[in-house]
Amino acid sequence: MLTNMFGGLQGLIDHIMVGRLIGFDGNAGIGVATQIWIVVIVFVMSVFTGMSVLVARYVGAGNEEMADRTVYQAFLTAAALSLGILVFVFSTGMLVFFMLGGALRSAGDARTPMIMGIIMTIMNIGLNIVFIRGLGPIPAYGTAGSAMGTVIASNLLGVYALWRLWHGGWVVSFPRKHGFAPDFGIIKQLFRFGLPTGLQGIAMNVGGLLLLSFIGSLAKSAESQAAFAVSYGQLFSFVTWTSMGLMGAAAAVAGQNLGAGHPDRANAGVHVAARIAFAGAAAVGIFFIFIPRQLLGIFGLNDPTVVDIGVQLLHVLSVSGLLVATALAYTGGLQGTGDTKSPFYISVVSQIVVPLGACFIIKRVSTLDPLDIWLAILAGHATRCVLSVLRFRQGKWRTIRV
Repeated sequence: MLTNMFGGLQGLIDHIMVGRLIGFDGNAGIGVATQIWIVVIVFVMSVFTGMSVLVARYVGAGNEEMADRTVYQAFLTAAALSLGILVFVFSTGMLVFFMLGGALRSAGDARTPMIMGIIMTIMNIGLNIVFIRGLGPIPAYGTAGSAMGTVIASNLLGVYALWRLWHGGWVVSFPRKHGFAPDFGIIKQLFRFGLPTGLQGIAMNVGGLLLLSFIGSLAKSAESQAAFAVSYGQLFSFVTWTSMGLMGAAAAVAGQNLGAGHPDRANAGVHVAARIAFAGAAAVGIFFIFIPRQLLGIFGLNDPTVVDIGVQLLHVLSVSGLLVATALAYTGGLQGTGDTKSPFYISVVSQIVVPLGACFIIKRVSTLDPLDIWLAILAGHATRCVLSVLRFRQGKWRTIRV
């Protein structure tokens, strides 16, 4: 949770600086561009989901050698995918960081990714200040400077991570016994468990892009997009990033216990994660209800229309957070035990069919307002929560073999 909170701070700092120095148009631009970037990069990251499933199982079963081999094969696969597509060239460091975090947490070490995440965040903030505002001979790059700071910080950390994985000292490392050639048996397993998660991520973010098109069709589209980028994309990240941390914890606990032959402990661990996630979302939601204008003011949003729309969205998200946090905990339980297909189907229904369908119908029969879109998002989150809980309680994950 702490790792993801510090990771989320990078985006917050970007938006705060851009909003104050450039204006809400810069916030809207970052929100749209990031959504497009995520659609593509999430597919590569699906390999790491497959890696996490296998690593947790092997560690639970006491097979450290296979855990190390899985991490190395995941790195080879992700490198081939990222370097094969031009847009990923400067995102390699971020991918390595995500791979490392998933591998270490699945093997039981959540502290190292947290420390590295804090270091990367500090570097990113410092570099953003330099490249957004300019310093000495370095010119001010504005909005683009936020991306430059993130790229440099993540790649520096990625190089260090690869060096440590090669030389050992962590709970996982690159193996030396079996050579460095691809092992297509392991790679097949990575895609078997990871590909549905990649498709899930693509579906969710394509849904996000289509949702942005509805927001863009509103009478006050720029103001709505800026409010959405800050309220949903940044402030709501205090719910999603911490809940995703718990999702990873639930996946590791469930996968390790299932690998060790203790399915009842896997079940109990996921329920505990869900309760913690719900409590955390409730705490954040209180701020969304009582001080929304102050939160938006941190990002330099002072346009009355933008603020009113943002406040409206934050009030809706105070309820949505409870549903999303619970859903993510049970999604972690499903993915950690190897049931990665169910979350994909649930995401298609809850993130595409329900919210986009509602927006389409409203737009055809009436005038689409920002509140209509926010309530459609809430309906999608409610659907995802209900379906995720029901699927996990069915217990079919108990019989999955790797």
